[in-house]
Amino acid sequence: MNLRKRTKGAVEVHTSALNDIMFFLMLFFLLASAVVNPQVVKLLLPQSSSGQQSTAKKAVTVSIDENLNYFVDKKPATAESLQPAIEAYQKLAPDMTIILYVAKNVPAENIMVAYDVANKLKLKLVLAVEPKK
Repeated sequence: MNLRKRTKGAVEVHTSALNDIMFFLMLFFLLASAVVNPQVVKLLLPQSSSGQQSTAKKAVTVSIDENLNYFVDKKPATAESLQPAIEAYQKLAPDMTIILYVAKNVPAENIMVAYDVANKLKLKLVLAVEPKK
C-alpha cells in the first residue's frame, strides 16, 4: 500500500473578467429600468387583487395627482383642456388607448372627467393599479 502524501496543485479562479461583465449587466438593467415608462407622473396607485397589467402599443397616459392636477403625457392640463389635448394625440394614432393613473385619494367625479373624454372620443381607457402584495 502506498502511504506517501500526494501534493495537490493550487486551484485558482480569475474573476476579473466576470467583474466587468457583471458591471455592464448591472448598468444595462439600471438604464433599461429608467427608460421603461418615462411618461408617467409619480403617484401612489390603488391596489388590485387580480394583478393583471394591460399595455397597448399606442397609448397616451393621463395622470391625476393628489392636488387634482391633470397631466397628459407629463404635460399639465386642466379638466377643460383634457379633451383637446387627447384629441391631438388621437390624430396621430386613431386606435390608441388612454392609460389613466390616479392617486388613491382622488374623488370619483374627477376620475369620471377622464372617462367622459374617452367615451366622447370613442377611445379605450384603462385604469392603472398596483398589484396587492
